[in-house]
Amino acid sequence: MSLFRRKKTAGQLDLSRLPRHIALIMDGNGRWAKKRGLPRTAGHAAGAENFRRVATHCKNLGIEYLTIYAFSTENWKRPPEEVATIMSLLEKYLREAIAQMERDRVKLKCFGDLSVLSLELRALIGETEEISKRFDGVQVNICLNYGGRNELLQAVQKYAEDYAKGSAPALTEESFQTYLYSAGIPDPDLIIRPSGEMRLSNFLLWQSAYSEFYFSDILWPDFGPDELDRAIIAFQQRDRRYGGV
Repeated sequence: MSLFRRKKTAGQLDLSRLPRHIALIMDGNGRWAKKRGLPRTAGHAAGAENFRRVATHCKNLGIEYLTIYAFSTENWKRPPEEVATIMSLLEKYLREAIAQMERDRVKLKCFGDLSVLSLELRALIGETEEISKRFDGVQVNICLNYGGRNELLQAVQKYAEDYAKGSAPALTEESFQTYLYSAGIPDPDLIIRPSGEMRLSNFLLWQSAYSEFYFSDILWPDFGPDELDRAIIAFQQRDRRYGGV
């Protein structure tokens, strides 16, 4: 895209009406690689680099929360080599984040069942979350071994355990949210899915109740800052009534 078109697109953004929380389903890495005659692992590497570009753009715009769907509970069905590549890329990203997040004032949190991950990956996640406690800043949430249905089941189980002990609060939407991975984090205003697919795929099922959706045919490795701007512009043109009139 030309520099002129980039400026024109960015100029249409209303920086006073940005979504507070954007969630991204990073889809299409494998198809991107296939179109280029490359292995699927190359697509994941390209997708990881694009995530850095998009996350930096969100930070520069002033987006407060960015949640990304990095690895779902269903993704374990993929070939072992592909799973290993994704985990290796996550480890590489976390190591880089540890070196830079305090300087960049970017907080990190992981949503999902982390118990099945390697000890090394869990240690890195713990280190990033410990560093995040030291400052306020943009928060990036990485959904890792995450499934929306699994999140709800685990929340119900935790509530039932507290109820059995007599320590559970009265059950309301607000109290139930405290049992979710996203406790204390506002629901996403905008959920974006590239790659032409038009479904949630078990992503943020509770949190997406009143989210706006934006779908694009562009595969994730090519969904850069310009495309993110377009998604935000589309969001700003919608009338959010939350069931009212």
